[in-house]
Amino acid sequence: MQHLEKSTIKHLIDARILSFYTRYVDDIFLIYDSTGTSSDNILQYIDTIHGSFRLNPTLESDNNGNSLDVSITQKPTSLRISIFHKSTTTDTTINFLSNHLLEHKMAAYQFLIRRMISLPLDREQQYKEWQHIARSCDIPLALLIRLRLRMQQNISLPKSPTLTTSNHGMKWATFMYPSPQVRKITNIFKHTNIRIAFKCSNTLLKLSRPDNKTILPPTPYDKCDIYMLTCMTSNGAYVSQTSRSLKLRYKENTCYIKSNNLLSAYALHILNNQHEYSPI
Repeated sequence: MQHLEKSTIKHLIDARILSFYTRYVDDIFLIYDSTGTSSDNILQYIDTIHGSFRLNPTLESDNNGNSLDVSITQKPTSLRISIFHKSTTTDTTINFLSNHLLEHKMAAYQFLIRRMISLPLDREQQYKEWQHIARSCDIPLALLIRLRLRMQQNISLPKSPTLTTSNHGMKWATFMYPSPQVRKITNIFKHTNIRIAFKCSNTLLKLSRPDNKTILPPTPYDKCDIYMLTCMTSNGAYVSQTSRSLKLRYKENTCYIKSNNLLSAYALHILNNQHEYSPI
């Protein structure tokens, strides 16, 4: 594509037929002088470049044109830049209460805030975009404000020369991220030659992979019913009814006994009398 642009588009720019041309993947944005050519002429010329090229142009309307996420409005003496939100935009991001890294949750907002700061937006457009960011997320507003101030400060500070450091002896360790408690472990390696990377276990591959586990036939203990637990020492019996499986209810009672928890009347009898409980 770069070769075709150099051989078929560059001379149009040099001849001032096209005032501006840029491309991002398959989106092309160009400005042309309407006194020297027209959109139909440009389309006809591009059709002759390659047989598989098919353009679907979106022309300027009411002195306004959109390209990717930028909207450009032509004023009498200047151009006004604003952020263009497509009708299909969902603004869906990782929920703040979900069990993800804070860096993962804030990544989308870092992009949105950096775009808002980097583009030459006027004060009205920047305020409008900031309101859009704040309304479309469940991130605490104070956290967004701190992020914005830090990014503005980093952009305004002069760039210091980067020092190239050798990666000799540097090692990487990968941790699963089941809870924020993992941070306490990874912080130990902060000032060492071990770099930390995080990954999640619920990947699309695992979620879409069929379960090959053998499904065992149900047993009588998988049902919910009236059940009886006996004491092996005193031959006493505890009778009750459960809406869950008998296996689960038995497991709960034995856990109460092993953890010295007196929530169950059966566990209370076994623990107070130091008797032996029966198997399922």
